[in-house]
Amino acid sequence: MKPLFLLLIACFPAFGQGQAGTSSEEPMIRLTGEAQGTAYHIKYRDGRQRTFQKEIDSLLADIDRSLSIYRSDSEISEFNRSMSHRFRLPHFYAVLKKSAEIFRAAKGAFDPTVLPLVEAYGFGPARRPKGAPVKVDSLLQYVGFQYITFDSVSVAKQKPNIRLDLNSIAQGYSVDQVAALLEAQNIQHYMVEIGGEVRTKGQKSNGQPWTIGIENPLMPAQLQTTLKMHDRAMTTAGNYRNRYEANGQVFSHIINPKTGEMEQSAILSVTVFAEDAITADGYDTAFFVMGLEAVKEFLRTRKDMDVYVLYTDEAGRLNTFSTEGVKNL
Repeated sequence: MKPLFLLLIACFPAFGQGQAGTSSEEPMIRLTGEAQGTAYHIKYRDGRQRTFQKEIDSLLADIDRSLSIYRSDSEISEFNRSMSHRFRLPHFYAVLKKSAEIFRAAKGAFDPTVLPLVEAYGFGPARRPKGAPVKVDSLLQYVGFQYITFDSVSVAKQKPNIRLDLNSIAQGYSVDQVAALLEAQNIQHYMVEIGGEVRTKGQKSNGQPWTIGIENPLMPAQLQTTLKMHDRAMTTAGNYRNRYEANGQVFSHIINPKTGEMEQSAILSVTVFAEDAITADGYDTAFFVMGLEAVKEFLRTRKDMDVYVLYTDEAGRLNTFSTEGVKNL
């Protein structure tokens, strides 16, 4: 659901559906497909050479039926048109629960109720005219995750016209769900990637770690760096891919939910490493909005995450900031 921004998968040179690779250990299975408006690539080692393509496609379709704002019959779309909704599938509640956690921890820098603003700036499913004037003040009254209440059975809104957009976290959730599906089948070595969001476990063949490449946002055809992944998830938020120019102004899809303005800062991309992809996916957007200094301060007390930030200095030069955990990769 979230567009692919800055992440390249360095270890998927060629995919064939259900194709087994060569290995001195278990054979490598490679799956690829389309889901949630993007592509997925999955690699895992399995001595029984099983392919879980149908199960994965069915799972991702279920998540789409629950969380896609591009489907009028999805659970989230039904809720956006009403004041309350009773859950039919487990996905909506799970993502709301994590969203509430990040909303509180990031003090509103991550807020899934930004859909009215996202659409006003010409993004999302509404297909509004690009570059049209945005009445920020009038739209901000419809933004605020504090107006959403929910439990394991249902979700409700305390103000009309509040609408949810979980795209900035749902793809990470999807990655985690595919990983859980594989682990339920006793798969201990895998990489799951959906739209650039990644989770790994174990190793590639011959004891080698999974390797991920991060694009240079100023020269997207080039890699800025490569990192080795060990039993972690990794997601990236950036503002240079999903953007457009109109009336001499550049419009970006990342909106500051506090100001209602498109986020314009020196940060070009934020890559977050966490134990699971849903956590990384929610915080990469929050960190982009918060800004570099606030992120540094936030992470002083949060040792469960690491970041790799690409930003420009006053002279327009590309710089990086990374936490100690990334430096050791």
